[in-house]
Amino acid sequence: MAEKLVIKVTAGADAPERCSQAFTVAAVAAASGVDVSLWLTGESAWFALPGRAAEFELPHAAPLPDLIAGIQSGGRITLCTQCAARRGIKEEDVLDGVRIAGAQVFVSEIMPDGVQALVY
Repeated sequence: MAEKLVIKVTAGADAPERCSQAFTVAAVAAASGVDVSLWLTGESAWFALPGRAAEFELPHAAPLPDLIAGIQSGGRITLCTQCAARRGIKEEDVLDGVRIAGAQVFVSEIMPDGVQALVY
């Protein structure tokens, strides 16, 4: 069984079901004691900003702010460096606990034994 789960979410409000699935899986894994690393890329990058997750709505889905809180309680959230730059998002703009990092850090997280990586 994997000791760590790394999830890259590429979808945001543009593909709400895929986006919600990524956050839900990450939150459930974190609540189950799995070491979770969620990467925000593409349109999901906007959810690194305060208040943006509260704007996301999907019927029959858990509220995104609750899922983010669950992920942060047992894992880490990272915003892609290039995705942040393309959207004018800076470190001082993001939610507390969200880091900005690039492909080198992502690769270093997914390559060790015992890691399962998922992309949504």
